[in-house]
Amino acid sequence: MDDRIKRALSRGHLVDITTTGRKTGQPRRIELVFHNFDGRVFISGLPGRRSWLANLEADPDFVFHLKGPIQADLRARARVITDPTERRDVLARVAQVWRRTDLDRMSASSPLIEVEFQDDAPAA
Repeated sequence: MDDRIKRALSRGHLVDITTTGRKTGQPRRIELVFHNFDGRVFISGLPGRRSWLANLEADPDFVFHLKGPIQADLRARARVITDPTERRDVLARVAQVWRRTDLDRMSASSPLIEVEFQDDAPAA
């Protein structure tokens, strides 16, 4: 991964991800926000059920699309975070960034994954 991409990943901002539809098998692209905490990349969202998370639970491989001045399509794998303690720790940081005060609700029902980049090769 080149230095420009590493710098872009070092701070959170808008990205697109492309998942595989769990029912259709078709690519599904959506815009989300990612966060980088201590060198680890996370994607979360507001509390509630999300299709993108259900797709990643069925098939954790996806494409992480950097947008803006640095553009790259990166192969990634989702690690869905289900452990209550880990969820609360990460979501506390997300809540702080978003200036939210409903950490209990977020911990109970917000989607949360850690992004694990697969290798240095861009996605096809």
